[in-house]
Amino acid sequence: MRTVTIRAQVPEGVATVFLTGNRPELGNWNPRGLPMSGEGRERTAVLRLPVGTQLEYKFTLGSWDREGLGPSGTILPNHRLLVDADKEVTIVIPDFRKDIGDYLDDWKGSGVLGQLEYWKNVPSKFLSATRHVEIWLPPGYDENPTNRYDVLYMHDGQNLFDPRIANTGVDLGVDEAIAREVKEGRIQPVIVVGVWNTDQRLREYSPWHSGTNYAKFLIEELMPQVNQKFRTRTGPKHTAVMGSSLGGLISFWLCYKHPEAFGSGACLSTALMLNGRLFSPDADDAPLIEREIAAGVIIPRGMRLYFDYGTREGASSFESLHAKVSAWLVSQGLKEGEGFVVRKIPGAEHNEAAWRARLDEPLKFLFGKQP
Repeated sequence: MRTVTIRAQVPEGVATVFLTGNRPELGNWNPRGLPMSGEGRERTAVLRLPVGTQLEYKFTLGSWDREGLGPSGTILPNHRLLVDADKEVTIVIPDFRKDIGDYLDDWKGSGVLGQLEYWKNVPSKFLSATRHVEIWLPPGYDENPTNRYDVLYMHDGQNLFDPRIANTGVDLGVDEAIAREVKEGRIQPVIVVGVWNTDQRLREYSPWHSGTNYAKFLIEELMPQVNQKFRTRTGPKHTAVMGSSLGGLISFWLCYKHPEAFGSGACLSTALMLNGRLFSPDADDAPLIEREIAAGVIIPRGMRLYFDYGTREGASSFESLHAKVSAWLVSQGLKEGEGFVVRKIPGAEHNEAAWRARLDEPLKFLFGKQP
């Protein structure tokens, strides 16, 4: 065992600082994992850990909404430390995340291109939790009052535009990617509706659990409000959906289950390996998408689907499961390269930075000129 002393230098007047990380001593990423000692600008935590431990950790004020920030005012990646001897480290934390509402009120401070409108704590009769929704209007929206726009619905909305509130401190840069593609003449401007996730994300993004109610929220409650307030083109031909990981899975399902609402979808790093064991210890660990394939679910004619995955995403099943889905789509008459594409991205990891780096490709597929 070795002694690891972690000190944090924090702003004056900060309340209890918690150290959280990938160890039971730190709550296994519970944001209230280990209260640090001290009351002034320096806080301390002392750990006894086995030699060889690969420690990852962060600092919070008791919740992920109040996570420690770096010098640029954005969330830092996990701090990492290899326990190969007694160690002492000092981390400077210039500030902690503000209340989320402060960032939403100051949306211009995100540096976003175009405009953002936030609908806070949107309720639903189908879902237990409220959630924020953001609507992004492209540059020129107000200056062109007769123009109407296709709409892209995206999941994990807090990660789309503002690095100050993105979970990893890296936003997807959706505004920048669309602006690039528009400038190059490859797509027309679109409206983006970003739907924030909640602590029910796993269930809400699973088609076999609360995903059916999440779909009702999107289609029956949210979509009519968006179409009423903004100058949208309506109908599946003009409405697409996009997400990553579990957001990719629910996007895929929304397309083949609700073709009356969504005519195309982009599924980045799709979590096709989702299985029932995550919800019940008595369930088997077979991917639930295989059950859909075996049941003979029909993919609607005219549906267009984009898939991709990286070679450094951590799960070997990404390639094999995408191959199964590809074969399933081909068996129903879709042509790879036209009705759908599957991209293998060398070296890409499973995170927002990787999805940001390739976001132009799904945008071109969804809204570019079709062959």
